[in-house]
Order: sequence, then C-alpha cells, then structure tokens
Amino acid sequence: MARALAVTGRDQSPAVLDVPVPNPGPGQIRVAVEAASVNGIDAAAGAGLLWDSVPHHFPVVLGRDFAGTVERVGPGVATIRPRDRVAGVITGMSLARGTLTDTIVFDARSVAPLPEGISEEQAAAAGLAAVTARALVDALALTSDDTVLVAGATGGVGAFAVQFARAAGATVYATARPGEATEFVRGLGANETVDYTNGLAAPPGLSAIVQAAGDGRELAALLPPGGRLSSATGASAATVGRSDIKVTSVVASFTPESLGTILDALASGALRAPITHTYAMSEAPQALADFGQHKLGKLVVDTRR
Repeated sequence: MARALAVTGRDQSPAVLDVPVPNPGPGQIRVAVEAASVNGIDAAAGAGLLWDSVPHHFPVVLGRDFAGTVERVGPGVATIRPRDRVAGVITGMSLARGTLTDTIVFDARSVAPLPEGISEEQAAAAGLAAVTARALVDALALTSDDTVLVAGATGGVGAFAVQFARAAGATVYATARPGEATEFVRGLGANETVDYTNGLAAPPGLSAIVQAAGDGRELAALLPPGGRLSSATGASAATVGRSDIKVTSVVASFTPESLGTILDALASGALRAPITHTYAMSEAPQALADFGQHKLGKLVVDTRR
C-alpha cells in the first residue's frame, strides 16, 4: 500500500489515505516518490470542478509531477536500475493515478534522470509548470527586441515563464501586487512589474504576452496590431476578439528530453525552482487549500514525511 492524496468519490474531499500499488509490469518502474508539487488541475479536481468534464476513475490520486528513487523495474526495462534518481510528469486531462503519493508505478520511457546537484524538491517543483512555461515562451519566439508581459507571473507557470523570457533576451514585465509579490518576481528576473489590481495598462513597447492567468480578452486589448499572445488557458483569436494579432493556445507536451533540459538548467543554476513552501504528506490537503489562496510560486509536498 502507498500513502496518497486522493479523492474517493464525487462528493468527497481530498484526504491522505492508503491506496494499493501494483508491481511494475513490462516497461514499467516502481518509484519511491520523495517530492511532488501542486498544480492548478489538482486544485480544480480537489474542489470537485472536473468530474463532469474530465475522464476519471476513483480513487483519483492527485498530482502531475514527481521526483524520487527507483525501487523496482519491470520486465524489459534495461536502461533504468534500482536506486536511480528520476523525475516524471503526467500531461493530458484524464485523472486516476497521480503523483501525490509515496510510491508510484510509471512508464520507464517517460522519466528523466536527475542530474547531480539537484534535489527531488527542485525537480518536482519544475515538472508540469516549467514544461508549460517553456512551451508558452517558445511559442512567442522572443528576441532582445521584444517587450513581453507575463500575466500570472506569481504562480508556478508564470514564475518559470519570467525566467525563460528573460533568458531569451526580452524585456520582461510581470503582473504582481505591490510588496512581497513584486519582490518575488523581481527576484526571478522581471525588469518591471505591473500592478493589476486597478486595471491593466500596456507597458511601453509591448509586443508579446504570456497568459498563464488572467482574462484573455483584457490582455489581448493591450497588444498593438501584429502582437503575439501565447495562452495556457485555451485563448484564441476568436475568443479574445482580435484578428490582427497572433494567438497561440499552448497545451503542454512532455518528453523526458524536454524535462531533462529543464533539470540540467536547474542543476547549473541557470534556472531557479521558485519553491515558497514545502509540506509534509500529512499536510497535503492544506497545500491544496493554500494553492487556492494564490500563494506565491510553487508549493511542494515532501511525500516521505
């Protein structure tokens, strides 16, 4: 059995409970999970908002990314051995066996090795958020001539997007409330901040927007003709009411290679995992609740505690 943050039925709240763990089958590995993080889909599922729109099978174990140590390998697995440190990400929208657990069975072809110099907490914090942020920034093809606004910059995806956009050479404006949030995004490399609490104004020279959060129509209105917007919320030119800008809806697609590149950047110090709080497994329901209160950065669960 494994401890997991799970939902057992439509009207049930997430709770830490015991769930069965199968032996790894052909091409699979069993991993002792050491850290996992909270993402938006976990909060939505925990609040019961997805049961009518997303395929699922109870008990639903929440979580989309993890890092840990291989315990056992199944038949046909030759490139991974017990005691290897690995990380993985679940993409797609179906819900069943997630990563907020102390033991998981996973496809051996879908994990990336952890490089030296990176912790399991850092790897788990990157996971889905960093893969999504990378895709959002890549869709804009930013250069040093661009000024980009990252909307939702204080969340996990936005925090990584700020860093990727700055690394591309763009001038980065980040949405943030005054005070702690402003200091947080400036620490990630944002050149300037935009206080969205009294309405948004276009930064000087704005040419591109990363929409990790916020209203797509309101954001698109800030762009000049020819501007670009990449969206993690499904926005399109039609939904934002602009035919004179390029709108790209991004769905994160994960490969071990894409995650491996991100993990290498964390290990080298070129990228920072913006972890602001780590919870014990027994506190995992509180991590979900805190995520809903818009805590800064990434919230990580140490599944060993």
